[in-house]
Order: sequence, then C-alpha cells, then structure tokens
Amino acid sequence: MELKAVLIDDEAQSREILRNYLGKYCENVTIAGEGANVQEGLEAIRQADPDLIFLDVEMPFGNAFDLLDQLPDRNFETVFVTAYQQYAIDALNSHAAYYLMKPIAIDDLIAAVNHVREIKAQEARLHDRVLKAVNRVEGKITIPQMDGFEVLDISQILYCKADDNYTEIYLNGRKLLVSKTLRYFEEALQEFPFARVHKSYLVNVGEIVRYRRGKGGSVVLASGVEIQVAPSRKKQLLSYFE
Repeated sequence: MELKAVLIDDEAQSREILRNYLGKYCENVTIAGEGANVQEGLEAIRQADPDLIFLDVEMPFGNAFDLLDQLPDRNFETVFVTAYQQYAIDALNSHAAYYLMKPIAIDDLIAAVNHVREIKAQEARLHDRVLKAVNRVEGKITIPQMDGFEVLDISQILYCKADDNYTEIYLNGRKLLVSKTLRYFEEALQEFPFARVHKSYLVNVGEIVRYRRGKGGSVVLASGVEIQVAPSRKKQLLSYFE
C-alpha cells in the first residue's frame, strides 16, 4: 500500500539522506512534506495528513515530544530517528512504531517502513469490517474523519452543501466538513428522502416546511435556512409532495 511520509529534522543533510534512502529502498513511499523544527513539522503534518512521520528528537526551540504533545489525536505512525540512545524509553512511551539510530542502517529503515505498512493495512482491514457492520444498521451512515469515523442517524442531517471536493454536513447545532464530494452523499442517501435541489445542495425533504414559487423557487427548512432550487431540479423536488 502507498504511504505518505513527512520528514522532520533540523539537519537538511539528514533529511536528504533519508529522502534518498526511502526513494531507493522503500517502494510506494511518497514524501508529502518536510520540516526543520517543531513549528514547521506541525505545519507539514497538518497539510499532508501523513501515514507516518520520521521524527528527529533534538531540534531548535523544542523537541520531538513537544511536537507530539500538540497532536494528541494523531492518525499517523511515528518513526524516531536520532543519534541519542537515551530517548528510546521516551519514544516507546510516545507509542512510536519504530526507533532508528543515526547513521541509519538501510535494513533497519526497510524494516521500519514495512512495520508501519502492516499497521496501516491492519487498520484498513478493521475499518472496512466495522463500516460494513455499521452500514447494515438501517437509518445510519458513517462519516469518515481524520482519526476514524463518526456514525450518524440519517434523520439528524438537515442538508449537505458542496465545498469543492469536500461536503459540509449541517446537523442540529453543528456542522461537519467531510473529504467526500456531494455526489458521494447523493448516492449514499439515495434510498432516503433527500433531494438534490441544486448543484451545491442536497436537502433532507423531511426538514422542508415551505416552498416559495419562482423560476426554480426555494425551500425553507425547519431551522429557518432558505435554499435556492435550480430550475432543472424543481420537478424532482415537487414530486416528493404530490
């Protein structure tokens, strides 16, 4: 399986060596970001959403453990890379997947990557089994999140709004941003009374309390939100109320 990695080390030469080793000896590993200190590392992780990070312990203005403390809900595996053996226990306590000593031995690097790959494969298999079990429960939908997924009662969904390749899901009192297209949710909810009233909106028909006439018109939801209806979607929407 493909792995996205972030390299965090204050020494540019160390990052270059690791980058070259990964490219030459470890298949299907993409370097998705790099950082030379804690702040740059945090930024790279948040932008890349990696599967694993290679993390030096000693860095300017903080260390590896300072960085991890700022990411309590992390969805990646950590491979520590350091010249200091005394950090091994701390690394284990931080739930590191592997601990590499500098200079890096190629066999150890390969073993570390394969170990993380197996962890991620196991997580994916477990995730698929849970999703299949949940999807068999009528009236529920699983919403993918960075650290797993959330199970929603479909009746809780008021409407969905497209945001490029993301979808904003509006619930009573809160909103979820999900890395799935609106088309994905239109198909997932096709057996339930949800109407695509506009290229950017999918509406729970049960929440509609008023329709305002016009070229396409608009619908008013129980929450007070008013959503325009595209002329091409008007006939399909009104069919729910015949």
